[in-house]
Amino acid sequence: METFVDPRFHGTCYRAANWLAVGESRGFRRTRAGFSNQPGTPKRVFVRALISNARTRLCAPMLDSRYHHGAPNMLLTADHMRALPEFCADIPDPRRGQGRRHPLPAALGIAAGAVLCGARGYKAIAAWAADLSQQARARFRCRYRNGRYEVPSRTRFRDLLISIPPEHLDRALQGWNAQMVGTDEGLALDGKTMHAQRSR
Repeated sequence: METFVDPRFHGTCYRAANWLAVGESRGFRRTRAGFSNQPGTPKRVFVRALISNARTRLCAPMLDSRYHHGAPNMLLTADHMRALPEFCADIPDPRRGQGRRHPLPAALGIAAGAVLCGARGYKAIAAWAADLSQQARARFRCRYRNGRYEVPSRTRFRDLLISIPPEHLDRALQGWNAQMVGTDEGLALDGKTMHAQRSR
């Protein structure tokens, strides 16, 4: 478990209850758009283990299967986010010029990232995209307008994914997977499985 304490206080009650102070946050706070752009006042971070060997289990290369819930998902790193649009850059854009509101590599990269993180269906992909912070949207190279990075809507994701030939997306994801596996031993992706999930 974790909790945050204003630095004006010492967290005495938490310390007395065997909570461990592990440092301070960076001062960013949650907002409706994700996180604030500028740091504010850092908070003291306290944690408490619920089992005796929690640190050993959390430091293991792979989380014990007993603690997996639902479908196997992954957490995308900043490098994963930047690389996904790069591998989609060579896919021909089927849209007409006036219909290209969002860059194709960004939209496909976000859709692939959403599925990797457990999204199933167009609505879930759009919801995952809407929850991306401005920093994450910048990594995906989303459209920048009026001082903010924008993501496609559910309808735009659906129309775009339906119009992309499966072999083009499969080839891009296989290339991304081959590169990422070389740098991240905990990552594995079957491109054909990815396409099957995409079509739902």
